[in-house]
Amino acid sequence: PMANAPTKSSTALNDVWDDYAGGVDYRGKEFKFDPLNLAETYPPLVPWFRECEIRHGRTAMLAVVGFIAEDKVRIPGEMYSFDAIPKTIDAHDALLKTGPMYQLLLFIGLWDIIITPMAMKATGDGEREPGDFGFTQFAPKDPAALAKKKESELLNGRLAMIAVGGIATQSIVTGHGFPYI
Repeated sequence: PMANAPTKSSTALNDVWDDYAGGVDYRGKEFKFDPLNLAETYPPLVPWFRECEIRHGRTAMLAVVGFIAEDKVRIPGEMYSFDAIPKTIDAHDALLKTGPMYQLLLFIGLWDIIITPMAMKATGDGEREPGDFGFTQFAPKDPAALAKKKESELLNGRLAMIAVGGIATQSIVTGHGFPYI
């Protein structure tokens, strides 16, 4: 009988994650993955964890599209051409030498310095949900459809975080671009 009894950590984990999207996997089964028990150990930081997960997921989704698109299309300019950077995986190092990566670092750094503290304060005060920056012009009006979109974004972001690592690894190992075989 004791083997089936819930432990303190599984109950606490379920309580913490019950209010968040993404607690159900693509098969419709419960998915509350927290092997380090961070949600139980630091309950006030759970909104921060979710904000980070959503932000990294969005970044990874853009990175996957960027990795694939850059193998076929480049923006104008000699420093971005296929002659200057034949393989997408080499773009990081090449663009560090010419300067555009520093601009990217500046813009991302400014966003994090200016927006993130206010956003996280508002999240902590209950004024906004993690990941919500108010860009809802194209969001579904129906709350159930919006919840499904949020869950879809979260699951796609999780997949993209793994995919971008696989894309980078395959690109380095094989030396080829898309389809990385």
